[in-house]
Amino acid sequence: MDGAVVTPSARPLLKMVTVRLPAQLDRYTNGQRYVEVEAATADAALRAVAAKHPDLHIRLFDEDGLLHRHLLVIVGDHEQARESLAALALADNSDLTLLIAVSGGAEDIRMRGFRERATVEAALGAALDGVSSLEGETVSLFECNGRVLAESVVSSFNVPAFRRATMDGYAVQAADTFGTSSYSPTVLSLAGTSMPGVGSTGIVHSGLAVRIMTGAPVPDGADAVLRAEDAREIDGRVEVLAPVAAGKNVGRVGEDVEVGTAVLPGGRRLLPQDVGLLSSIGHDPVLVRRQPAVRIIVSGDELVAPGGRPDALRIVDSNSPMLDGLVRRDGGVPDVIRLADDEDEMRSALGRPGADVIITAGAASVGTEDRTPLLVDELGELLVHGVAMRPSSPAGVGRVGDARVLLLPGNPVSCLVAYDFFAGPVIRVLGGLPQAWPYPMARLPLASRLVSQIGRTDYARVRVEGGRIRPLGISGASVLSSVTTAAGFVVVPAGLEGYAEGTEVDVHLYDPASIS
Repeated sequence: MDGAVVTPSARPLLKMVTVRLPAQLDRYTNGQRYVEVEAATADAALRAVAAKHPDLHIRLFDEDGLLHRHLLVIVGDHEQARESLAALALADNSDLTLLIAVSGGAEDIRMRGFRERATVEAALGAALDGVSSLEGETVSLFECNGRVLAESVVSSFNVPAFRRATMDGYAVQAADTFGTSSYSPTVLSLAGTSMPGVGSTGIVHSGLAVRIMTGAPVPDGADAVLRAEDAREIDGRVEVLAPVAAGKNVGRVGEDVEVGTAVLPGGRRLLPQDVGLLSSIGHDPVLVRRQPAVRIIVSGDELVAPGGRPDALRIVDSNSPMLDGLVRRDGGVPDVIRLADDEDEMRSALGRPGADVIITAGAASVGTEDRTPLLVDELGELLVHGVAMRPSSPAGVGRVGDARVLLLPGNPVSCLVAYDFFAGPVIRVLGGLPQAWPYPMARLPLASRLVSQIGRTDYARVRVEGGRIRPLGISGASVLSSVTTAAGFVVVPAGLEGYAEGTEVDVHLYDPASIS
């Protein structure tokens, strides 16, 4: 027999592949943008799609059977050379994206992100370049809780401003009580009363006592307060049943706060007890950092408004309520705008003044409908598009007017990750807060190996099992439940292939209670 016999075991193993088509071609697939096929290579996957939808064939391949030169193929995170598609083996559950290049791809600024990806560090540097705390504004004590102080607060008053009783009892001269006991009490004459907010009706001399309540001014002449339980009052006289030392039960002037004391540092995010302290020294109004105005733009024809229900063709928008909560957590004031996939509406939303930060979710990649990067470059400057990270590789950074623009992917996990890496630090710095992530950290050993890829920063969700952490996965950018079931995440730097089992790593915790 001539030629080699191909046995079943020698055939390439077919893998399940999802092919994403550009919007211009879905008319030839009955509206399907995502087509699942079984194939071993990238070339075979495209031909399988054409076999499923014959009207696509002449739109994908030329008369010689070669892929049209205006089409670009993205597998995973990288553009693939046309001549390598037949030999490019695919893993199971691979994603292949087909794009229509603008002018062969040479003029499309979006493609820079799939050819020369920025490092996470470079993208964060671009996001924070020139960003500093916003100016201060004055607010009342009842409005300042949770705000960031714009300056240190120095007290102009002593707290308390007078000597005050810390116990109910009698203001006395301590020397009059020495040597006394319940068997041999000293008897003093009652010379008046001192009440909170009123003051004393008498002065204490030797042999006298003044009835006093907690918080009331200690009258002149007295140097101690005898506890009520150590005395007995009868017919205008006070029997002293136990001695009391000088200074006992007397709060000194400035015991809490002295004049000239720096009570709170600038940059502190005010807690309720801080507000109480500010009130105690009469510090009202309070100078705080202006909160960043953050415009959140979520776009997509496939999205149902939050509160709605998913259906056969659309999903409920989870990004806008998530981003609203994240922005509030980081001290910003969110303004959510939801748009259809409309270029003019997006241009208007990006160009409108009044925002310190603009966050977009969706339309950030390189497909023909992903126009946000192009619009940012048209209206201002696209600094970064495409980051060597997983998930969130289509993330971008730009400027429009005075606003910093952070382009986040539409997939929910990718959206969260890109926010935490790039948008969150910008908002916190503008509001006067630390740049660092607001997640508590723990150092825990790995229960199993965590695999990554050199040259790419990976964000791996993990769960805690018996004091050790187990990766939930790095992929799955649309599976938001993987974040809610995770205890936290581990960041694998671009220079590592991952971590071996047993390695202790830093875990950023969504909820510290998850490891208790």
